[in-house]
Amino acid sequence: MMTGSGSSSAVAGGLARHIPVLGRRAVEYLAVHDGGIYLDATFGAGGYSRAILAAADCHVLAIDRDPGALALAADLVAESHGRLALAQERFSNLAAVTARHGHDAIDGVVFDLGVSSMQIDEATRGFSFRTDGPLDMRMASAGPSAADVVAQASEHDLAAIIAMLGEERLARAVARAIVRERAQAPIRSTRALAEIVGRVVHVRPGAIHPATRTFQALRMFVNEELAELAAALKAAEAVLKPGGRLVVVAFHSLEDRIVKTFLAERGKRGGGSRHQPELIQPPPSFRLLTGRPVTPDEVEIAANPRARSAKLRAAERTDAPPLRADHGVMPRLPSLADVVSGRRR
Repeated sequence: MMTGSGSSSAVAGGLARHIPVLGRRAVEYLAVHDGGIYLDATFGAGGYSRAILAAADCHVLAIDRDPGALALAADLVAESHGRLALAQERFSNLAAVTARHGHDAIDGVVFDLGVSSMQIDEATRGFSFRTDGPLDMRMASAGPSAADVVAQASEHDLAAIIAMLGEERLARAVARAIVRERAQAPIRSTRALAEIVGRVVHVRPGAIHPATRTFQALRMFVNEELAELAAALKAAEAVLKPGGRLVVVAFHSLEDRIVKTFLAERGKRGGGSRHQPELIQPPPSFRLLTGRPVTPDEVEIAANPRARSAKLRAAERTDAPPLRADHGVMPRLPSLADVVSGRRR
């Protein structure tokens, strides 16, 4: 997630100079050095890739599932003089992308989770309730859209999605209102959905928009963001060389919980007490670099209010093999395919 240097996400011929949230701290924790190979798993507007390339004479492999983001990166690729390579792909497939580009192991991986300012500001993408557009929300152009989920999901599933991924306390009432309205006419625009939610969720002046949590939930569900994150963390563990760094900036409590749990499990050492024999555990595959998450300071939040919920966690890869344990915190939700098929209605 990034903050822009103006109202427009892109400039003629390429990307605007976006400043990534906690970008300076992320590059510091990556310990970027000459000759290193780094993977920017969420290219977006190129802020992290640009900062990494500026920090040392290194190479960056950048991934984004959004073809629109990569299409705007021509200038940055040219400026890098062969040090930046791009790949359109889900970041859960980062190990395969790394191998395709001829790298057995890399020196660092950075994730900037969530939706970028560039995507939010483009009305036709359907991420924002502030401008009217099609109810899409897909980070890539394929697969079911948010409109498909709103049209096909049962009231029970809609309530579960909005409650778990949006943490909306009025999720049941919102789901009920959506089902009632779609029986009268299809809900195809962001404005239509925002108005429906606004009639149910009431907030104080100056608080977040009533539809914020519902839109967040639908976006995360449509893009299967939590499952993608869990798979990508394990992929990063597999491709990082000993001493390589993993840096994750999360904006959602569920995302941060998955990252925290993953790193805690991978950083755990065996131990026991005088009353019990020592526990047999595999050696840790990561050494934690952040005991508590790093958060933006007041200056950064004032410049970019979207940064207020950001949390950065970092860890260094050990020489132990990847662990097989998978204790991520994943909410119990129906699959996207089942919801849009109508089989659960």
